Amino acid sequence: MWNKGEIKGKGKQIEGAIKDKAGKLIGNPNLEAEGKSERVTGKVQQTFGKARRKSAEAVVTAAKAIAGKL
Repeated sequence: MWNKGEIKGKGKQIEGAIKDKAGKLIGNPNLEAEGKSERVTGKVQQTFGKARRKSAEAVVTAAKAIAGKL
């Protein structure tokens, strides 16, 4: 299950892609650059969200393992 960081990051990537394509289409290099920047920011945010989720899953798995051994 995705967390908020992953979802928001994916949303930023989509917004950035739209701005990037729109900037290319209308010949606006500023909008194109903004879109590329937003896509990178979204990718970073999604990656951190995924890392946070994986860490939480590892903690839960470890806790279950410890509880089962007590």
